[in-house]
Amino acid sequence: MSMKKKIIFGFLVAILIGGSFYGGFFYGKLQCKICPPEDIDFSLFWEAYHKLQEKFVDKSKIDPKQIIYGAISGMVKSLGDPYTVFLTPEETKRFVEDVKGTFEGVGMEIGIKKGQLQVIAPLEGTPAFRAGLKAGDKILKINDTPTTDLTLEEAVSMIRGPKGTKVRLTIYREGWEKEKEIEIVRDVIEVPSMRWEEKDGIIYIKIYQFTEKASLDFAKAAIEILKLPSRKIVLDLRDNPGGYLEVAQDIAGWFLEKGKTVVIEEFANGERKEYKSEGPSYFSDYKIVVLINGGTASGAEILAGALRDNLGILLIGEKSFGKGSVQELERLREGSLKITIAKWLTPSGKQISDIGLEPDEVVKMPEGEERDLQLERAIEILKSL
Repeated sequence: MSMKKKIIFGFLVAILIGGSFYGGFFYGKLQCKICPPEDIDFSLFWEAYHKLQEKFVDKSKIDPKQIIYGAISGMVKSLGDPYTVFLTPEETKRFVEDVKGTFEGVGMEIGIKKGQLQVIAPLEGTPAFRAGLKAGDKILKINDTPTTDLTLEEAVSMIRGPKGTKVRLTIYREGWEKEKEIEIVRDVIEVPSMRWEEKDGIIYIKIYQFTEKASLDFAKAAIEILKLPSRKIVLDLRDNPGGYLEVAQDIAGWFLEKGKTVVIEEFANGERKEYKSEGPSYFSDYKIVVLINGGTASGAEILAGALRDNLGILLIGEKSFGKGSVQELERLREGSLKITIAKWLTPSGKQISDIGLEPDEVVKMPEGEERDLQLERAIEILKSL
């Protein structure tokens, strides 16, 4: 899969740059296709670099490559966009593992919302899920390190680790009197893209993430579902952090007639690009209810918004995360840049960044409730149709 595919995860993983940028700065031989603007004076960088070489007490810690990596990371961070990031080669490798659905860690997606590191979605069956973490939990510390000044990629790097090792998280959840420490043992995380089942005339489809294999997995499931007499579907997008935009578009095509708008991209120059359904729209006449919650982010919000705007499908549950931007992965000589290239809008033109999608019917999941009240309500609605 080309890494130029557009990424719409609601979480961040670090990426890095180096290569030609590093070589240009360090050796003074800037080899680039696009030369820097004349009004940018790099002499300040060199002045600071030479002062470090001259004055810093521990010369063994002066690593020219790491200094350049840090400079690039600072350049990216100055944009104030938590989704535009600079990753090292190792962090790039982890990112690729994420979208393929296999990695080592605790099994949750995290993001920064209103300046606070928090859980977007614990993945079902993973150590984070078994530890009881929930969407919206605030992560105050990782081991003994406060998260206040951490970038998202730094937080991901600290939480990740080899199978069998431990990480300690300090968590605060709305309604708790005080924060709690939770220790989690890392494991190999294999994230399925989806699962489905049919029971009592209702088809239940759970999409975990829009990974690179999700389109094919959904198509295989759809072939089997179409053989059933049932025409009622619960589409569960809860705790789905997103993935590839093209995959969300492909899956939307099973529900929307060819030519219907799935999502609108809006670029910096004001231009807009509409992504349309390409069919086959075999589920367009089915009765459908969609489940969302605070862990429904990005690509999952795109699919939910497209189904509501085009088909009037009800969204049941709680307000979604609110991640309304699109990223593109740019590979560099060493590592890569993940760059926000556009904002996205629902087919009706709604911008959801930091706002989220409001459900048509709010059904909350009280702390400690063992029954799935949201799913029960969705089934109740479908049985009445």
